[in-house]
Amino acid sequence: MENLHEILGSKWFKLSCAVAGVVVFGYVIVKRFTRREKKIAPKDTVILYQFGRGPKAPSISPFPLKLETYLRMANIPYENDLTGKMSSKGKTPWMEYNGVAVADSQFCIEYLNKERGIDLNAHLTAEQKAIARAFQKMTEENLYWCILLTYSYIDVSFIGLYVRWPLSWIARKIILRYFRKSSWSHGIGRHSKEQVEQIGADDLRAISAFLGDKAFFMGDQPCEIDCVLLGMLSQILWHMPDGLPLKTVMMVECINVCQYLERMKAKFWPDWEDCLLKSKRAINFYEELKHRI
Repeated sequence: MENLHEILGSKWFKLSCAVAGVVVFGYVIVKRFTRREKKIAPKDTVILYQFGRGPKAPSISPFPLKLETYLRMANIPYENDLTGKMSSKGKTPWMEYNGVAVADSQFCIEYLNKERGIDLNAHLTAEQKAIARAFQKMTEENLYWCILLTYSYIDVSFIGLYVRWPLSWIARKIILRYFRKSSWSHGIGRHSKEQVEQIGADDLRAISAFLGDKAFFMGDQPCEIDCVLLGMLSQILWHMPDGLPLKTVMMVECINVCQYLERMKAKFWPDWEDCLLKSKRAINFYEELKHRI
């Protein structure tokens, strides 16, 4: 019996249990999110694969919301698969269109543009298209990481909305570790918390300055960059809890951006409230967040 207690109390046993837990969690997640059952949709209809809905915006990730907004802006019929099945690249969102699977939100947009002869940027000059691309890259390759790191600083992951405890606890640790490791490889994670917050704030101010009092980001007509911005900035305005620096900068210094997002929401998401995750777990999640700030 004493030997049993020694074994159970040893660091190697605890480490083995931890490793086993991670393996089991990984197996469950892989099984759940890589199951590729064939879904049938009418011809010329997109099947959009993404995670479940978010509690305050239609997605907890900017990229599914970007792609779904594009589908609405381009009037492309689509059906959602909210089971979280991953693409061949191990990510979401992705889509199937007439039997062809396409991964990555931007490649999905480019594929549909080609297949359906769509150009939401047709009214832009070459210079305006260059500006829009620069803002897209700043938003998706820079501001995005600032948002992820903001959540890692308060030890928060939205995975708890979709996976029950204790898997949610294990998942949160793994995901946050992945964020920190990925951001370090990216480079932005090597900066201090204050420096990252400054970078994100400066990105928001740049977006606000260029937007000015225009109806949409590039002028009177919406285009692809508006899909990008709604997807990304929704995560700050609606999902990020009050009191975090990025949220404060947006609400105090970038009022025009908040108004712009409300316009986009009204125009392309009249059913916004119907596309939210409404559960007791989601309510409790935000109550818990208040104590982390």
